[in-house]
Amino acid sequence: MGICRYDDDTGWCLACGMTRPEKKAWKRMPAYRAAILLALAARLDALAAEGHPTGTAAGKRKKD
Repeated sequence: MGICRYDDDTGWCLACGMTRPEKKAWKRMPAYRAAILLALAARLDALAAEGHPTGTAAGKRKKD
């Protein structure tokens, strides 16, 4: 998506669910990619349950 906005409590990106370190190391950690991908849906569900916009909605900003 190219839009990274992070939850202050969890450190997860609101758009995809990854942390900053996971995004930074993604190309160098193919062995762990499957585990991270499995965790992303649960992370996004947890953020949504707390009222955060997630996925494509996370990138939309309210107009003033």
